[in-house]
Amino acid sequence: MMPTPTPREALFDPEDTAAPALPVCDHYAGVEPRMSKSLQLQAELGPVFDVTLDNEDGAPVGRELEHARLIAGLLDGPLNRFGRVGVRLLPVSHPAFDEVAGIVLGAARPPAYLTIPKPRGVACIDRAARVADAQGGAAVPLHALVETHGALAEVRLLAAHPRIECLSFGLMDFVSAHRGAIPQWAMSADGQFDHPLVVRAKLEIAAACHAHGKVPSHGVVTEFADTAALAEAARKAADLLGYTRMWSIHPAQVRPIVAAFAPTAAEVAQAVQILLAAQAARWAPIRHDDTLHDRASYRYFWNVLQRAERTRAAGLPDDLRQAWFGRRSP
Repeated sequence: MMPTPTPREALFDPEDTAAPALPVCDHYAGVEPRMSKSLQLQAELGPVFDVTLDNEDGAPVGRELEHARLIAGLLDGPLNRFGRVGVRLLPVSHPAFDEVAGIVLGAARPPAYLTIPKPRGVACIDRAARVADAQGGAAVPLHALVETHGALAEVRLLAAHPRIECLSFGLMDFVSAHRGAIPQWAMSADGQFDHPLVVRAKLEIAAACHAHGKVPSHGVVTEFADTAALAEAARKAADLLGYTRMWSIHPAQVRPIVAAFAPTAAEVAQAVQILLAAQAARWAPIRHDDTLHDRASYRYFWNVLQRAERTRAAGLPDDLRQAWFGRRSP
């Protein structure tokens, strides 16, 4: 008798495009002490979040090349333990874009991804890809910030681009691009979920990413000391808008974001029960708590367990972690 297939083998067409399994939190740091502290925190918590070293807003004006060399040194340093450190470059229109990209990609340990700020459309991503390829970065994925009118107008083309791995929403630049037509309160933790133009942009980004197997990353909450507001925003981003990743701009935001995107212990337990019963039935339909489940709902519960694995959530038995993900608990 043939062995029972695992969820990954049984539930998905091999030709389906699955979104990359990126960590649920993307933490930005641009000032040297904060960059080092962010890498130290990642070494402590493990790769449940990415660190993005910022060569755009983090670089002093006129010293972008010097800042790029500092970032390259951190990429090669001992604190980059997991290889989950990316770099936000300058906009492609900046005169130093090519040189900064070359410095960063010249590091002995390449970045996990390159984030392209302020693209005005897919042509900017094409140029970034050409520069990265010429500098030896053909294998480095690109992330892009949707924060201009042009990028939002071409968001489905951006999501379909073969080099794009993740699209992030740039809240503050998007609001500023409306030249005062969107009020300041729309940049707040609460207001960004209420203003129709901001919510529309978020929904279009998430829908485009899911249609093309890319990761939608929710933008910032600037009230970094208000952990309750941050946690609520993260839950709304995940549960209402379909985001699977979110920015952090302060070390205190990392843990609340990871917790908000992690499934609860009860959700993990339910997913384990249903998938074990389904596997025992060789993935035929089953009855669980007087509810019918088949491969459609099995896929949902498998995604719950994938989130549990990425966030190191409690409740996933070690034998299943080993059998289904090939990894034991840390």
